Amino acid sequence: MAHIELSFTAIERLDRMIVTHSLPADTRARVQRSLRKLEQFPLIGRQLDERWGDLRFIVGPWRWLLIVYVYEGTADRVLIVTIQDARSSASVTNLIAPR
Repeated sequence: MAHIELSFTAIERLDRMIVTHSLPADTRARVQRSLRKLEQFPLIGRQLDERWGDLRFIVGPWRWLLIVYVYEGTADRVLIVTIQDARSSASVTNLIAPR
């Protein structure tokens, strides 16, 4: 099973969204539950545009919450790079060039 780690940026963004979006008190637990599937299926997330390298994302626990991560196969490690609001014009999914 892959080991899950959160970057400082991911933690900081989640903490900020808890305040700015008035998210419920159990938000961290909900995010943690969303991350569990990455332990067994680290490549389940959709890969971002090739200019983003190996970055992938999953949605959860709400359909607007993006969890952006990279899987390091040799170390069997999932690093959560950032957590974003998909509705924001600055989110990674809105920065992807149309094909």
